[in-house]
Amino acid sequence: MLLLATNWTTVSSLATGVGTLVLAVATFASVRSSNRSARVAEEALLEQRQPVFSSSRFDDPAQKALFIDHHWVRPEGGRGAADYENGNVYLALSLRNVGAGIGVCQAWTVGAGLQGVARAPDHRPESEFRAQTRDLFIPPGDIGIWQGALRELDDPDYGPVAEAIQAREPISIELLYSDQVGGQRTITRFGLVPAGDDSWLAISSRHWFLDRPGPRSDAEIQARAEVIFRSVDAAEAEAAAEAAAAVSGDDERDDPGGADADRAEPPGTPQPQQARE
Repeated sequence: MLLLATNWTTVSSLATGVGTLVLAVATFASVRSSNRSARVAEEALLEQRQPVFSSSRFDDPAQKALFIDHHWVRPEGGRGAADYENGNVYLALSLRNVGAGIGVCQAWTVGAGLQGVARAPDHRPESEFRAQTRDLFIPPGDIGIWQGALRELDDPDYGPVAEAIQAREPISIELLYSDQVGGQRTITRFGLVPAGDDSWLAISSRHWFLDRPGPRSDAEIQARAEVIFRSVDAAEAEAAAEAAAAVSGDDERDDPGGADADRAEPPGTPQPQQARE
């Protein structure tokens, strides 16, 4: 009887332990599912507030901007403005917010020349960005404008950018913007490319999400860019070889006899007779 009582006590303890384990597993699964649902809901909320800036379309209406010193610019759709007047540099971009949330311009930086993946694989440090003094909001799915100016002669970007405008050379601009609550900070790189006598085309090339991972890693983009660069270099080398071969062929056609022509005997020179058998 004592052995039987001991077995029932053991069985009861085991049953209690198994029940506790099952309850713990169920609780863990429920908490994990709740966390997953919370993350999905958070991602959905962030997606609803995510702004993404790009250059506007060519059929978008023109945008106008007034600077503090009463200088006006009016870039058409898909274009920007780069003026150098009275010792000041005036810049503007016609933008479109292709994201789902309101975009707020926070800061910017500018440099001469196009900053491609090979030349500048990453954006400039945030410490080099200039704070935006005006509140520039762009609603989702709509167009807006960005504007900035350089006025200090000792500014390190002033001289190169002013010279690029006068020489009609490309300019790179990087904008730092956020959603309407200051989160989801994003940096987008734009370029101003001269077209015609007084027009500047606006192009966008790269986006960096500062507060969370982006859809593509920098390593993936860099690897793909290296493949393209190798293809371009190979194509250029092949074109140079073909051009060199074409030049060589032209030279041979211009002088068909080549070096043997210099040794040819003039017409009328008697030829030695062949020996008779």
